[in-house]
Amino acid sequence: MTKTFTASTIEEAKALAEAEFGVSQDEIQFVVLEEPKKSLFGKVKGEAKIEATVELSKPQVAANYIKEVFSKMGYEITVDIKQDENGAVLDISGDNVEEIIGKKGEVLDSLQYLSSLVCNRVDREYYRIALDCNGFREKRKAQLERLARKIGNNVKRNGRSAALEPMNPYERRIIHSTITDIEGVTSHSKGQEPYRKVIITSTEKKRYDNRGRRNRRSNNNKGFDIVSSFEKEYKKPKPEDEMGSSGLYTKIDL
Repeated sequence: MTKTFTASTIEEAKALAEAEFGVSQDEIQFVVLEEPKKSLFGKVKGEAKIEATVELSKPQVAANYIKEVFSKMGYEITVDIKQDENGAVLDISGDNVEEIIGKKGEVLDSLQYLSSLVCNRVDREYYRIALDCNGFREKRKAQLERLARKIGNNVKRNGRSAALEPMNPYERRIIHSTITDIEGVTSHSKGQEPYRKVIITSTEKKRYDNRGRRNRRSNNNKGFDIVSSFEKEYKKPKPEDEMGSSGLYTKIDL
């Protein structure tokens, strides 16, 4: 990546490049295009202009893209990069950034998808980028686990299946993992992306009364799936939710 920087001095121009690329000056190649000139009386005329070139890693490319997006929205952020054998997690932090990531992380998922596209344009080898923001992913995971336990226990008690609202593959995996710890129920996914949802069903045999009819704990349900008040807060999926199935979620098909 090559960019041109202009400042009052060469040192200031190099500092601008360092801040822009997010790496030390030792990792940047500089070419001086113009230098300020001193007049006969010692007054400095003109500005310093340099060309800076750096070989950025894919996580750095993604981090720079995210910083640029947030900057244009009026937010100053920092991005902490944590790499592992599966890719990199970019943790965004800053004042009031939670207000734009969305209740269920829709904006965060969209940024994850876009930053993954940007960094993987560097070459054709796929690199996984995951975004987090002030611990949002862990909070969301705990929220989904509570939902799965609540619905799973309802299904276990009344023996009737329950369908959750559509979720992306990563969130469905959390639901499936939680349900495996509840004896007497199982789960599977149904439908096509981005409307694919988790169905929770009972594995226990159905009980019947003396007349051969299945026992029900309530006559008011009339065979409809049980849906918790928590789940009712889920809003209907929108076409742009499809973007959340990329990046971190691309390799999962549950």
